[in-house]
Amino acid sequence: MHFHDDALFPENQEKLVITAAPYGPEWEPGDFPEDLPVTMDQHVQAAVDCFNAGATVLHIHVRELNGKGSKRLSQFNELLGRLREAVPEMILQIGGSISFAPENEGESAKWLDDEARHLLTTLDPAPDQVTIAINTSQMNIMELMTPDDIAGTSMERPELAEAYREMYVPAGPAWVAEHLRRLTAGGIQPHFQLATTAQLETVERLIRRGVYTGPLNVTWVGIGGGFDGPNPYNMMEFIRRVPDGAVLTLETLMRSVLPINTMAIAMGLHTRCGNEDTLWGRKGQKFTSVQQVEQLVRIANELGREVATGKDAFEIYKIGETYADADETLAKLGYAPNRKPGQVGFTHHA
Repeated sequence: MHFHDDALFPENQEKLVITAAPYGPEWEPGDFPEDLPVTMDQHVQAAVDCFNAGATVLHIHVRELNGKGSKRLSQFNELLGRLREAVPEMILQIGGSISFAPENEGESAKWLDDEARHLLTTLDPAPDQVTIAINTSQMNIMELMTPDDIAGTSMERPELAEAYREMYVPAGPAWVAEHLRRLTAGGIQPHFQLATTAQLETVERLIRRGVYTGPLNVTWVGIGGGFDGPNPYNMMEFIRRVPDGAVLTLETLMRSVLPINTMAIAMGLHTRCGNEDTLWGRKGQKFTSVQQVEQLVRIANELGREVATGKDAFEIYKIGETYADADETLAKLGYAPNRKPGQVGFTHHA
């Protein structure tokens, strides 16, 4: 992304899109009963409260009444139907991992198999987005957790911590290509959850080869354990490599969430918060998803950056848009064009 001399002036920045992730599938309800929804009514209310606080994208997981993360598509369909009525101006984004929490004690935390995740493209009503991972990688969410982060939570149990320590993200080339095909056919926009610059390069190759042709909405996921860590050098290199026509959100975990989000707001990027990313405000002080959204709105106001409405967010994310081919996609995103036969030297758009 290119930063002009006036790029940090809020009047020259896009309105801030705040993604709320209030369903925390890695936690057990007792870890924060005031903020982790269990019933369907609680799921819907969490969305309403986050929207009213200023969030315009909802990252969705579903919990069963027994407190376990749901893997039943019927539950997702029910929630999506209710959310369409309760928060019609929110972008509904299904977490492509579905629920990665272990089913039983001693089991690993893992994502569903390839075909089960493809079924997210058949949800009814269809979500606006489904998140997609690129390239199979380790996802050890415990690597950066401190004793303070997990104090008083289920993750103090060694067997649960071990389950999350050994988790990985399955996202091989054939699955990615097929998932993108099905998402596009279903009119659902992929939201790319990327762990490293190497994964961003793979996305560029998919675009150059015409495997994906559409708007590029990306979240940099700086959670360590196989992903980039929340190091400003990692973050800035990733930002530098993202094309100007993309929309970039920054995500990390625990008490790194607020400083990373503050930098995102100041730089004209977008933010994500909620109990899926952190339970904490100040050290030792639990902070609800709504409180986290409200905090980001206050920071944006202090910096003079306007917060997006639902209508703004749909326009910024270009929901519903597709492009004809690789050439149009490259031009829309600000990537240099593909090399023509016999062409030498560097390529650039006129």
